[in-house]
Amino acid sequence: MIIQNIETFRAAVPLTKPFKTALRTVHTAEAIVVKMECSGGVVGWGEAPPTVVITGDSLSSIEAAINTVIKPFLVNKNLLNYEILFQGIHTILVGNSSAKAAVDMAMYDCIAQYCKVPLYQFLGGAKDALETDFTVSVNDPEEMGEDAAGYVENGFNVLKVKVGKDEAIMDIDRIVEIRNRVGKEVKIRLDANQGWTPKEAIRAIRKMEDMGLDIELVEQPVKADDIEGLKQVTDQVDTLIMADESVFSPKQAFEVLKTRSADLINIKLMKAGGIYRAQTINAMAEVCGVECMVGSMIETRLGITAAAHFAASKKNITRFDFDAPLMLAKDIVEGGIRYKGRHITFPTSTGLGISNVHIEGGATIGNPV
Repeated sequence: MIIQNIETFRAAVPLTKPFKTALRTVHTAEAIVVKMECSGGVVGWGEAPPTVVITGDSLSSIEAAINTVIKPFLVNKNLLNYEILFQGIHTILVGNSSAKAAVDMAMYDCIAQYCKVPLYQFLGGAKDALETDFTVSVNDPEEMGEDAAGYVENGFNVLKVKVGKDEAIMDIDRIVEIRNRVGKEVKIRLDANQGWTPKEAIRAIRKMEDMGLDIELVEQPVKADDIEGLKQVTDQVDTLIMADESVFSPKQAFEVLKTRSADLINIKLMKAGGIYRAQTINAMAEVCGVECMVGSMIETRLGITAAAHFAASKKNITRFDFDAPLMLAKDIVEGGIRYKGRHITFPTSTGLGISNVHIEGGATIGNPV
């Protein structure tokens, strides 16, 4: 199966409500969409959103990395020799994890289609359905409480609450308001997006523990490169601590696992550079007895479909953060995963199960099925 061509397209979809974290506010989900064409009429899809405050990747840098470096390396190569090709895209240029992830998705899509199975089955097939959480953006306590209550009324029973934008005492007020609004049965996860210092995190988490707020886990409480601080928090609180921005690569995962600096790891394809290395990170964590979550950036259902296929394939991945498509004002993807409230199901078609992607101006870049 020869890779004949790789094309990139820009897509932009407005959100129904701004998405706010300690690092950024997003009004529109932008992305580079990748279309890979192989011999035999096989077409694979990938997506990379620009997340400059996390991955350092912009729309222009993603396009340039794919079209000037990755595409020349892959075109006319036999995709069935995929081990060498996946290793190659991680050695021909440094960084650019989002560009690598988008191409990686398209490659896996084509390979699974060639094997005539859905991608999650090709990768391992541990599960055939998932349940996602829903994210509460950081705002004033009253607005966050109202948002949280609305998500629970819509059937979500796990909330991922963004904190870390202000002093920790304000975050506690936010959590108290949310817990009062949603009751005790709903799971609450916190994501500080690197917004606290280690001491501030320890004080805040301990206080929430003493108040009985019943927080399932706290994600990335400290700066990404502060592994010692992350370990300090993990060692001094009872609540589970999850590493996110601290782990992009297998090497970074090794450091966190070796030092026992976190209880859990959040794997994102945009950080790992795609499914190939994401599998390595999960396998390393599993050997160490550390469960993983698979999360995402603000992506369309294209990128989330690839992440969900990977997440469903592995037993050690036990938590899922795939709510981004539910925040968008429109859906540009035909095929792929489907949502019914918090429940996610997979298509029975091969690969990612995606047939068409619609970009700005109403153009369709897929092949009708």
